[in-house]
Amino acid sequence: MLSLLKKLFSSAPAVDYKELVKAGAIILDVRSKGEYAGGHIKGSMNIPVDQLSQNLSKLKDKNKTIITCCASGMRSSSARGILRSNGYTNIHNGGGWMSLRNKL
Repeated sequence: MLSLLKKLFSSAPAVDYKELVKAGAIILDVRSKGEYAGGHIKGSMNIPVDQLSQNLSKLKDKNKTIITCCASGMRSSSARGILRSNGYTNIHNGGGWMSLRNKL
């Protein structure tokens, strides 16, 4: 029921994360190193959100698609903002990593 309501009232088109990854998108997990070590999406990159600004050089292509994720979607939303404010153009907030993993 909730997903139906979200679809009815959402103004943003649904994102096909699986297709984005097939096309070469980077999955950026912004949880802490310890959280990441406890489980993550295979092939994802880990840069904790509080260290993201100092590690932007690891994300060289500002036009490459990046999907941010964390535990619940809050830190990944913050990371999306940090990336956008630094000139990255194609950023998607994938929300919680476990939910994102199920969409891939």
